[in-house]
Amino acid sequence: MKASTKLILAGVGIAVILSLVLFPGFLPGFLRPLPTTPSSSPAAKPATFHNPLNSSGPDPWMTYYDGYYYLAATTWGSASVGLTMRKAATIAELKDTRPLQVFMDYTLSRCCNYWAPEFYLLDGPDGLRWYGYYTGGPGNGIDGQRMHVIESTGTDPLGPYTYKAELTDSIGGWAIDSSILQLDGSLYLLFSAFSGSDISAITNDQNLYLAPMSNPWTVSGDRVLISSPTYDWERQDGRVNEGPVALQHDGKTFVVYSASGCWGPNYKLGMLTFNGGDPLDATSWVKSPKPVFQGTNKVFAPGHNNFFKSPDGKEDWMIYHANVAASGTCDMNRTPRIQKIAWNSDGTPDFGNPIDLNTELPVPSE
Repeated sequence: MKASTKLILAGVGIAVILSLVLFPGFLPGFLRPLPTTPSSSPAAKPATFHNPLNSSGPDPWMTYYDGYYYLAATTWGSASVGLTMRKAATIAELKDTRPLQVFMDYTLSRCCNYWAPEFYLLDGPDGLRWYGYYTGGPGNGIDGQRMHVIESTGTDPLGPYTYKAELTDSIGGWAIDSSILQLDGSLYLLFSAFSGSDISAITNDQNLYLAPMSNPWTVSGDRVLISSPTYDWERQDGRVNEGPVALQHDGKTFVVYSASGCWGPNYKLGMLTFNGGDPLDATSWVKSPKPVFQGTNKVFAPGHNNFFKSPDGKEDWMIYHANVAASGTCDMNRTPRIQKIAWNSDGTPDFGNPIDLNTELPVPSE
């Protein structure tokens, strides 16, 4: 190094030392850190939303688990369609999130026409697992529809899943809309079926049944009839009770179900209340004499619902499907919608009225 260079560097060093002594906290420009562009903060989650959640989703099921919403619905279709599920961090994202296939089955007796999937995190032989309950049958019609269950290999709602069993009792036959009731440490299967071999809701009653289970995939006793379409409002366009699902709050247990034919505008929700005793005793269930949720002049045929908790666990929400016109029917044009449940002073749920699509709603509480 040349002597002149050494002198320059020495002078610079002395200048820096003097500036620090005379002006504490000051740094010469060439020693200051370069300015940085402020990092953009994550976009705030939307505080409101509009129904529907997406453009197609009959018989919907939804839950919030480990930071995400999961949404499944009827897919109909062939074996290649299978069961699908959407995963999203916010309600808004459910509108555009692509459904992911979580299960498919080419077994001819259960390959197709997948209806009303529901998923429950239950204790299995290897610990907690997701169990998916759905209706499926052969591809040549719906007369062979049966109830089935699949099991996850871990605790991811998206699976992977393996086929576990057909859900049936000694009666067997056509049965749909399997759902789980957990009560006093026991497991029960809720479902809908006809009272005989005639599987027409025009000429026969489609009823609600309850059966005991020994584990998440085994029915351990015969079904018990807990509801038939006896009121006029349950017999419009068809004599139907279907889509049963349990709702529990403050020690009370309810079963909410869909009534009348889904192919008409009069589809609606009814409710049974458990009054104690043996759940497998039909007298333990009391039916509300009037519908608890029905259509308006803007929302048609609301039904086949399910329930989920808000992310913070403080709110109860309902998901259901509905049509945009009275001419709507049982097809893939039914859209999934959600709204918050209120609770009456007597401990019963207040579902209110179906909210029209132009109403802005606050998202579930976080």
